[in-house]
Amino acid sequence: RTLIIDDEPHVRETLHSLLQKFCPQVKVVGEAGSVASGVREIKEKLPDLVLLDIKMDDGTGFDLLNRFEHIGFKIIFVTAWEKYAIQAFGFSAVDYLLKPVNPEKLAEAVKRADQQVQGTFNIQLNTLKENLASPDNPNHKIILKTSDNVYLVNVQDIIHCASDSNYTLFALTDGEKVMVSRLLKDYDEMLSRSGFFRVHRSHLINLNHIKRFEKQDGGSVVMSNGDKIPASSRGRERLMELFDELASP
Repeated sequence: RTLIIDDEPHVRETLHSLLQKFCPQVKVVGEAGSVASGVREIKEKLPDLVLLDIKMDDGTGFDLLNRFEHIGFKIIFVTAWEKYAIQAFGFSAVDYLLKPVNPEKLAEAVKRADQQVQGTFNIQLNTLKENLASPDNPNHKIILKTSDNVYLVNVQDIIHCASDSNYTLFALTDGEKVMVSRLLKDYDEMLSRSGFFRVHRSHLINLNHIKRFEKQDGGSVVMSNGDKIPASSRGRERLMELFDELASP
């Protein structure tokens, strides 16, 4: 049971058509073109999944969600928002689709929503709201999902990340190691604005947790937890440039 809420009629029509063609298991039970009508449709149709536009004429998708004390449905956001907002979605692991919507990404997002636990989604949604409300907060939260757990982590509690094939291993300040099924490249893009530095093809470090740089054996960075991270020749060069900038009066 799926509801489409978007203030552009052609977008609603396109989404409906794509769902019929690429997600035959989905039944569209209604559409709405505003926050107000969207609230009414949700209360009346009780959907399992809502495709929700973020910016509408009478408010935002978040205004709509704030009208509900309890969110009992999954959400895939549809957006044309700028990059900083997209980063917030990445941090919270909430699914979003960029306009114009890609059919394959729509099908993948619907599949993930179908497999997701509602309680987990609500945690991710709250994290998204917090990060969007404070986009310049250097210690915003990030969701790390493993096969067994969902971790809600302050970004500055991440000491470093390491690539392990198609996985990324996070080392946290409390000593815990968290393995996530996602590429290091994705986290490099996400965390670059939060003081993280790609010191090696396989390693991303938090500059706030550097203890010292050791020049021998090609160079390595010793982190606050004692872990020693190798630096590539390019990474070492860029890190030295950064240290010089910080040391300049």
